[in-house]
Amino acid sequence: MSDFKHIPVLFYETVDALNVKPDGIYVDCTAGGGGHSSAVAEKLTTGKLISIDQDPEAIAVLTKRFENNPNVVVVHDNFVNIRSVLNNLGIIGVDGVMADLGVSSHQLDTDARGFSFHKDAPLDMRMSMSGMSAADIVNNASEAELRRIIYTYGEEKFAPSIAKNIVKARENKPIETTFELVEIIKASMPMKAKRDGHPARKTFQALRIEVNQELTKLEKALDDMFDVLNPSGRLAIITFHSLEDRMVKKRFNSFCEGCTCPPQFPVCVCGNTPKGRLPFKSKAPSMNEVDENFRAHSARLRAVEKL
Repeated sequence: MSDFKHIPVLFYETVDALNVKPDGIYVDCTAGGGGHSSAVAEKLTTGKLISIDQDPEAIAVLTKRFENNPNVVVVHDNFVNIRSVLNNLGIIGVDGVMADLGVSSHQLDTDARGFSFHKDAPLDMRMSMSGMSAADIVNNASEAELRRIIYTYGEEKFAPSIAKNIVKARENKPIETTFELVEIIKASMPMKAKRDGHPARKTFQALRIEVNQELTKLEKALDDMFDVLNPSGRLAIITFHSLEDRMVKKRFNSFCEGCTCPPQFPVCVCGNTPKGRLPFKSKAPSMNEVDENFRAHSARLRAVEKL
């Protein structure tokens, strides 16, 4: 498992956004192969880094990578449980939290994980390697449910015909591989739509989000990630599609919202004061980074600082 590779996106920007103090406590919510974690750990003297990941293959690599670093604690869990992870370690507040919401290069490039529509593999997509797989959803969800998943999480306008054809195909035999699903998706679209990027991209994104409950967990975790920060602590999040980015942007803005009284009120009666401030609006990868790692092209970094 030493080849668990993940090219960290917006690498320097994310580490800079955390404003790492040598004696601070930091959390990497999606440690993966340990790229961002290593950069933070290097800046610590007496500080601590908690590296969390839900993928057992990532945990094996992180454990090996940081086995001789007393400043790093590796935890096998999902970031939705950040509060209980910190409670179990006896930590009350932290100085920075980061999360990279992308699928790791390792997960995409390992055929057996079933994340990629470019490789024929079992239809899996489970980041935690446990629980319900993409094949379970494709073969068991109703047509209406499939349509909802593909339209809501993939923003795929051909969701009705894709859902209909999935149900039709599985009547003959279960849909078991990525390429079987890709063929069904292709057959559900007009020729013109197939020329606009890979036809399966949106449906695969939708299934992956559903399998891993990504948006549900993110929505629940954002408040906890912010709440565990010490004053002046920062939360930095890298998103990879508009659904995540919209959710993060909206929540970060709400942390920074002050008085909500109508402008004609002479004095504030709502008592709302901002809990945070935005150190910058958002950051996108440079053209150089996109040239070197095309998977970075849709990434956005946002950060918020607790007041």
